[in-house]
Amino acid sequence: MVTGEPVLALRGVSKRFGAVQALTDVEMEVHAGEVVALVGDNGAGKSTLVKSIAGVHQPDDGDIEWGGRAVTIHRPQDAQHLGIATVYQDLALCDNLDVVGNLFLGREIRHFGVVLDEVAMERRSRELLDTLSIRIPSVRIPIASLSGGQRQVVAIARALIGSPKVVMLDEPTAALGVEQTAQVLDLVERLRDQGLGVILISHNMADVMAVADTVVVLRLGRNNGVFDKSSTNQEQIISAITGATDNAVTRRQARGTEGPQ
Repeated sequence: MVTGEPVLALRGVSKRFGAVQALTDVEMEVHAGEVVALVGDNGAGKSTLVKSIAGVHQPDDGDIEWGGRAVTIHRPQDAQHLGIATVYQDLALCDNLDVVGNLFLGREIRHFGVVLDEVAMERRSRELLDTLSIRIPSVRIPIASLSGGQRQVVAIARALIGSPKVVMLDEPTAALGVEQTAQVLDLVERLRDQGLGVILISHNMADVMAVADTVVVLRLGRNNGVFDKSSTNQEQIISAITGATDNAVTRRQARGTEGPQ
C-alpha cells in the first residue's frame, strides 16, 4: 500500500473541446514508487488526460498538483521542467541515428557549447542502460536494427535523461510479442523500484495486473473506479471499464481509510 503525499495529483480536472466534454471532474494520484495503470475504453478520455498532464492541452477546470502545490502546465517544456516525462506510442525515434544519438537527441552534451562530446554521451548512455538492466548489442547500433521491444526500452530510457520523477507510458507493449512485452514490463518494475511514479496507459489487462499497484478507470471522461490491485481482480476492473458497475471503488475505499469494510 502506497501512503504519504502524492508527487502528482489531479483534482477535479475537466476539459472540453467545443461541444465535446472530454473530461469531467477527474481525480488521480501518483506516488513515488508506484505504478498507476490508467485504463478505459476508446473515447474514455485517457489520451486527453495524459496530454493535459504533459502540457499538450490545458485543463478548463480543476488543478494539477505537483508535490502538494497547484501548478500550471502551459506547454510540454513546463511538464519536463517539473519532472514529468512522456513516452508516446509512436516512440518518435530516429531510425537513421544510433542509440546514443537517440538518447541525447535535443539534449546533446557539447564541449564549450559547440562540439559534440561523443565520448561523454556514449559513457552516459552505457551507464543509463546498465542501471536499467537494458541489454542491447551496442549503444552505437542504429535504432532501425533493434527489435520492437528494444526500441521501446530505448525510448523509455531516453525519457529518463532529464531525471524525471513521473514517467507516463502510452501503450508501451502494443504490437509486441510475449518476450518483448516481458522485457518492457520488467523495465516498468525497475522504474518503480528506483522510486519513480509511473503512469501506464494500457488496454492489455494482463499487463496491468502484472505490474500495476493502482488501477484508475475512466469511462466517458469520468472516474469510474480506483482500485488497489492487491485487493481486486480483473473482472471487477473490466466491469468498471464497460459500465457494468458505476463508481466501483473509490481511492479511499481501495486504500482502506474508511475503516473496516
